[in-house]
Amino acid sequence: MEDLSGRAAVVTGGASGIGFALAERFAAEGMGVVIADVEAAALREAGRKLRATGADVLEVTTEVSDPGQVASLADQAESHFGAVHVVCNNAGVAGNTAGPLWGVPLEDWRWTLGVNLWGVINGVRTFVPRLVAQGEGHVVNTASMAGLITGGGGPYGVSKHAVVSLSENLFFDLQLFAPGVGVSVLCPGWVNTRIADAERNRPPELVVSRTDPMAQKVRKGLGRVLEAGMAPGEVAERVLGAIHENRFYVLPHDDEAWLAPVRNRMTDILEARQPTRTPVPGSDLLMAAAAEPD
Repeated sequence: MEDLSGRAAVVTGGASGIGFALAERFAAEGMGVVIADVEAAALREAGRKLRATGADVLEVTTEVSDPGQVASLADQAESHFGAVHVVCNNAGVAGNTAGPLWGVPLEDWRWTLGVNLWGVINGVRTFVPRLVAQGEGHVVNTASMAGLITGGGGPYGVSKHAVVSLSENLFFDLQLFAPGVGVSVLCPGWVNTRIADAERNRPPELVVSRTDPMAQKVRKGLGRVLEAGMAPGEVAERVLGAIHENRFYVLPHDDEAWLAPVRNRMTDILEARQPTRTPVPGSDLLMAAAAEPD
């Protein structure tokens, strides 16, 4: 889609981080913006900031793991703007990456997969039929480099691998049934966001009482790594370029330090050898945090 001016975009997880940066960039292109987020107060503040730039903004408090709320989001977006042309299924949480996989509480699985994977599934099932019916549009699904490498971090990595696969399948279906609708999968590395603090938005019924200090150490280390990460605005710029060029894979971190783990995973598969873990930038900071005394 070359000309976005006068059209509308929906961004989930739009109150902060990559989502807010996407909304800002779309608004700068002359688009109307619908920002959805589960954090109501932050959503209102994000809307205020966007309106201060002259943008036409609609805020919709949305729990993306709930298909009914995502359907309501789509209805409100169309009621306000008439039609939606860009949909960014961006909402995400870090979840619990501490300890062995078999020890992860079911509440962590349900929360992480509910937001990171089912949020995208609900967005695709709700918005794509509408884009197909109007004959044009673009979908951006936020995955992660954790969805392309080996050992991407517990339920989070599982969810992001699934989002990559979902997006690839969606690409082929759209090519066959609706070539006027594009799709991109966003796979960033470390970005300076608050995803390490996503626990603040965990539903009460999925809260886990943690006695293992390792989870707190890992979250603290993740926060340090993210603070040194890429600016969300730079990620948004890459996404905008992908929409204009109808490009599928969007890897903002395209330096060799990030591409090597992806390449090594592919080699492991092709040579039918055991998986090997290639360190990514920031691994040393995570390890140092985990090793800190209690």
